[in-house]
Amino acid sequence: MTDNAATPARVTGAVHPGDTAYQDLSVRGLNKRFTATPEVFHVVTSTEDVVRVVRDAVANGRRIAVRSGGHGYENVAGDPAVRVVVDLGELRGVSFDEERKAFAVEPGARLADVYRTLYEGWGVTIPAGDSATVGLGGHVVGGGFGSLSRAEGMAADHLLAVEVVVVDASGEVRAVVATRDPEDPHHDLWWAHTGGGGGNFGIVTRYWFRSPGATGDDPRTALPRPPATMLAGTVLFNRDALDRAAFRTLVANYGSWHEANSAPDSAGASLFGGLVLLGRPREGGDASMGAVGFAHVDGERPDAARLLDDYIAHLTAGLGDFPAVLPTETLPWLDAKKALAQSQDAEIGRQKVKSAFLRRGYDEAEADTLYDYLDSGEHGHDTSLVALQSYGGRVNAVAPDATASAQRGSVIQVFLMNTWQDPADDAAGVDWMRRLFRDLYAKSGGVPVPGEDHEGCYINFPDTDMADPEWNTSGVPWEDLYYLGNAARLRGIKAKWDPRGVFRHALSPRADD
Repeated sequence: MTDNAATPARVTGAVHPGDTAYQDLSVRGLNKRFTATPEVFHVVTSTEDVVRVVRDAVANGRRIAVRSGGHGYENVAGDPAVRVVVDLGELRGVSFDEERKAFAVEPGARLADVYRTLYEGWGVTIPAGDSATVGLGGHVVGGGFGSLSRAEGMAADHLLAVEVVVVDASGEVRAVVATRDPEDPHHDLWWAHTGGGGGNFGIVTRYWFRSPGATGDDPRTALPRPPATMLAGTVLFNRDALDRAAFRTLVANYGSWHEANSAPDSAGASLFGGLVLLGRPREGGDASMGAVGFAHVDGERPDAARLLDDYIAHLTAGLGDFPAVLPTETLPWLDAKKALAQSQDAEIGRQKVKSAFLRRGYDEAEADTLYDYLDSGEHGHDTSLVALQSYGGRVNAVAPDATASAQRGSVIQVFLMNTWQDPADDAAGVDWMRRLFRDLYAKSGGVPVPGEDHEGCYINFPDTDMADPEWNTSGVPWEDLYYLGNAARLRGIKAKWDPRGVFRHALSPRADD
């Protein structure tokens, strides 16, 4: 194939400007700051469709982007240079592959549908994220973690094989299956899809999941079995009572519990807890709530109630009687997942996000920085939050180089989000989040440099500021923040499997020179 062929053919599933579905596809992404306006959206329904679309785009020299659920927080599909968006949203199959003895899941399947199908059909699951509408495609290739990860590891830790549409140096397009087997000649392509980030090495058209160590042919033993029930606890922290001293205490309590209870085989690994620190909304918003703490515990453990009670007692220690501890709920596991999704998926609009992995909790100075920014209502936003989430446990039982997901020493994952609706607030909303993050990590050049305290950032929450020397003054390249010691290997895989740079965006590994 050459780069100067004729005009691309109009094919089934192709949506062009002026077509009825174009506007819907254009604004489908979660972050409403970005709108995709390519020459064509290709809504594909098979691997063969993807091969044909990519072959046509390569032959005609047209830049490609790919999306599954549309939850990307940066402007990948909306990059003005992108002329072809490959939309995987209709590739939603979930089934058991008798030949591989593994579950085959297509990239457009939303997490809520994956969980329901696996659980109701076979009583199993994968330990992936908690948003109902995230597409599996970009999630797993970034590692994928959620409320069961402390007990069962990351989603990518259970990845047996992956089917990827790739382009070689001559422009030939083909689908390749790469597996976990170290003897597989395509093993490095599998490895890159266990944390190397979406849209970087090819287009995934199918994942197969089977846990390491699983034996036999029974689908019910191929993946983890989630608890039948979960105990759920919630604590509300009134803003007026959550002054600077109380805020420091709360953040310190959350950090110290995770520092002491995040070993892979600890009882605490069966508990997933979050602390959502809420920003003061603009005038007219509900400013009554300053923070929300929640925890889910494996309800099948005989000590589940004690674990939950001890966690809440630790979280609220030294805060007097102002935290409102709600009655414990006992929920079926799937309902517990739905409850997490309902709270997580509520933020819709124009957004700026950032992330960090912590090896220890925030210190007093860092807590003060968070308090100062979150307590200010001066910036343009509707909601802002800093969500501290349980990490560690079985995630940290895997070596950093066993998969491309290198962050295997942290106990807390941090997600920072600012959301607003009015385009006129874009500059103020982005600037506020940038300054918060810069000041929070002022001691390490404005970013969470991997070391004794931090372990970089999460590639599934991409942030192009990490590649901008104005905001990353640490001297540490963005690739080392996201990939740590795995960055060099990923660059080599990029050179081998995408030598023409067909699959690229602002935070793609660059091929070795």
